Amino acid sequence: MRGPRAALALLLAAAIAPRPARPHPQCLDFKPPFRPPRGLAFCRRYAEFGCCDPRRDRALLQRFYRLSAGLDERTYAACAGHLQDLLCQECSPYAAHLYDAEDPSTPVRTIPGLCPDYCSQLWHSCRSIFRSLSAEPELIALENDLAKFCRYLSLEDTDYCFPRLLADQKLNQNLGRVTAGAEGCLQLCLLEVANGLRNPVAMVHANDGTHRLFIAEQLGLVWTYLPDGSRLEKPFLNISEAVLTSPWEGDERGFLCIVFHPKFKFNGKVYVYYSVEVRYEERIRISEFRISPSDMNTLDHGSERIILEIEEPASNHNGGELLFGDDGYLYIFTGDGGMAGDPFGTFGNSQNKSALLGKVLRIDVNGNERGPLYRIPPDNPFASDPSARPEVYAYGVRNMWRCSFDRGDPLTREGKGRLFCGDVGQNKYEEVDIVEKGKNYGWRAREGFSCYDKKLCANSSLDDVLPIYAYPHKMGKSVTGGYVYRGCESPNLNGLYIFGDFMSGRLMSLKEDHATGQWQYNEICMGTGQTCMFPGLINNYYQYIISFAEDEAGELYFLSTGVPSATAPHGVVYKVVDTSRTAPPGKCQVEPLPVKVKSKRIPFVPKEKFIMKTPPRQKSTTPRGGEPQTPLTPAVDGAGGAPGSRSGAGGAPGSRSGAGGAPGHRGSAAEPEQRRRKKPPGNGSVRLMRRGRRGRARGRVEIFIDGEWGTVCDDGWGSPAAAVVCRQLGFPFAVRAAKKAEFGQGSSLRILLDDVQCSGQERTLLECAHAGVGTHNCSHEEDAGVVCSREEVTQ
Repeated sequence: MRGPRAALALLLAAAIAPRPARPHPQCLDFKPPFRPPRGLAFCRRYAEFGCCDPRRDRALLQRFYRLSAGLDERTYAACAGHLQDLLCQECSPYAAHLYDAEDPSTPVRTIPGLCPDYCSQLWHSCRSIFRSLSAEPELIALENDLAKFCRYLSLEDTDYCFPRLLADQKLNQNLGRVTAGAEGCLQLCLLEVANGLRNPVAMVHANDGTHRLFIAEQLGLVWTYLPDGSRLEKPFLNISEAVLTSPWEGDERGFLCIVFHPKFKFNGKVYVYYSVEVRYEERIRISEFRISPSDMNTLDHGSERIILEIEEPASNHNGGELLFGDDGYLYIFTGDGGMAGDPFGTFGNSQNKSALLGKVLRIDVNGNERGPLYRIPPDNPFASDPSARPEVYAYGVRNMWRCSFDRGDPLTREGKGRLFCGDVGQNKYEEVDIVEKGKNYGWRAREGFSCYDKKLCANSSLDDVLPIYAYPHKMGKSVTGGYVYRGCESPNLNGLYIFGDFMSGRLMSLKEDHATGQWQYNEICMGTGQTCMFPGLINNYYQYIISFAEDEAGELYFLSTGVPSATAPHGVVYKVVDTSRTAPPGKCQVEPLPVKVKSKRIPFVPKEKFIMKTPPRQKSTTPRGGEPQTPLTPAVDGAGGAPGSRSGAGGAPGSRSGAGGAPGHRGSAAEPEQRRRKKPPGNGSVRLMRRGRRGRARGRVEIFIDGEWGTVCDDGWGSPAAAVVCRQLGFPFAVRAAKKAEFGQGSSLRILLDDVQCSGQERTLLECAHAGVGTHNCSHEEDAGVVCSREEVTQ
């Protein structure tokens, strides 16, 4: 029997009464199911979608051969099919339910949960196969009593028992597709990546194979995050003294963007976009920095070269995006200069091709060590127009906030190079555009699809490009452009353009209809019920969506805050996760190049919590005037719920994990209907990740600290520490302290404790001396375990 390897346990609802089944596909490793990369030879029922890859399928086939070899000819003819069915339930997309793996307080079953009628049939015709499948003494003791035997093999949630679940339409319709609510709201989940940030405006990667993330704060600091989630204590960049911003909520000035040169690995160049004040004049500045020759995680602050400065007539509409295209050129996205209605000149800055404001600019910064700081790409659309600035690539934009290039379909490369932008509206509409060379995007003549300046809008020479999507201010008042998902881990999302709104907190998506060329809208909401009940995932976020980001592998993130002030440390970075279907094991694995670290590492400690209960839908409380509002109380939207009801940290206590009490078994034959009450774990709670037997418990030790489960290394691990763990679990005796991952490696978890030294009298391992939470010099090959007993034994 394959138990869950190195995974977090999940806490189910605290209700006592049985509930109707809600689809919650989950594998024994606590991960979502997947489509195998190749067909399965043995468990063919799950070849399209399930929990087994070809390697696991072969292992189950070999086990079938071993077990069936002991059957006589008559028994084989009658029971081999049943034996195959039972073995293959490990491949079922509902394997975690079938084997009771979701409940950390119970051992994982050796036989999947059976429906009573099916169990009775097997008991009469194929009873002998159960001994080959399981050596559980409790089961063997009951094998001559049909009623108790089948009660022991039953499931509390009868909707999931085998084979009934195969015919349950509710559990099998749309299996493997993105979960959608009644109103079509796509239910996704989140993984917290970073927190405590002051208005995180951007997150980028260096595209150098290290898979580092660089997160910029509006104040002018950029932080390095390593692949293990830790942050370096020394900032990658700190120009906070030069950056112009303020603590006012909603101030649009500040450090706005950072981008790495496509050849950063070779030239060490990085470009930034920020607000400055020069002789009482506000400007936006685009500068070039180089990497420090002595530290690959720090820029040389003395290397700054100002590439371009543009005067800002007002303090808002500062633009703030930098991108490198596949052509190797630098794209710069500026705002229209501020105030309302682009009041500058006859037709405004945006329609004036001789102004750099309200534009998409494109310049060539390659080979600028000598000569000009930048050159004009020869194919820029207005390079030969004496009445236009040659830097202009596209015009008629109001204040584009967050743009991205489409990486293209991973297989066909369809869509590669398309430039998507969110353009913030004026009074009525927000829009999403696909930007093309030389095109006019309509502002101030048009806002979204509607006329804003009616006289200018009627001008036949306008020839403007309409957005691919626009939405009214009852849905949101400040669009935040996103990305077309092209990552590996969530294949259902491929081709979906995901974006948001800063004011309302809505997450939204667009999908291209290739037959019509139109873009179909679907709102995105946080998973309700069990949708997000997977290790480490949450289903809530802070309302003010500031930016979106991709990591080096193409996975999607967004950055938001609860207080939109450059000095408020309430910003969080979230990774977007679709739990309805994941990629096959190993397909998305990356091997980051080594990073030489000279600064202290600060371990990441997640703070956001999974929220179990879903409040009633609420109407949006976004203010009419467009000013930022006080963050709402923590809540989770229902499907299609009003975005104003979403918020983040400070919500309900984490509810993904089991209590730290004594491990139980599935219940005695005399008390089959008793449902265990499950409590959220307390700080320092422990659990064992392996099956025990009556009166004993053995397994890898996992500990719950500050909202997450993690492992304990065996440096200094001994009998006193084992005694503390066993006592926490309700066992008076510690038989043995197990070392060197004897009970498996918890490789999907963080190592939370190392060098644990106990006297044996402490109440929890946290009271013992240790190296510090998250500080360790060991690997998962040294994960600690224990063997506990209710009776004093020698071993």
